[in-house]
Amino acid sequence: MAFTGNFMCTSFKVQLMTATHNFTTGTGNTFKLAMYDNSASFTAATTAYTATNEVAASGSYSAGGGALTNVTPTSSGTTAFTDFADLSFTSATITAYGAMIYNDSAAGDPSVCILDFGGAKTSTSGTFTIVFPTADASNAIIRIA
Repeated sequence: MAFTGNFMCTSFKVQLMTATHNFTTGTGNTFKLAMYDNSASFTAATTAYTATNEVAASGSYSAGGGALTNVTPTSSGTTAFTDFADLSFTSATITAYGAMIYNDSAAGDPSVCILDFGGAKTSTSGTFTIVFPTADASNAIIRIA
């Protein structure tokens, strides 16, 4: 299995300090989620979106993945966090082992995080849905404590 865990990309952490990423709902950058087969190999050192080993276009899934709907960043206690609305691809035949969230608005499509699905997730001429966790300090997909 090529996916070996969930990672917040190290380059993303640096880019936060250079104002590369804006997660504000409505006025921020466009973030996308691209899905990959089991031949993809990503780690925290991944720096940018790649089409290599991306799942094939099917139904409403196309190359580059789908645009995410941002949830404006907030905080609770000492943890800042942001999240995204669930994302669905309809009429799709997909087998994916993981995904990458990346900033489609920034030069070079910088990666944000790598998501390991923990095995093959499949849809056959149906709806493939990415369900994001609760947007709070303990569960949000992107948290900085």
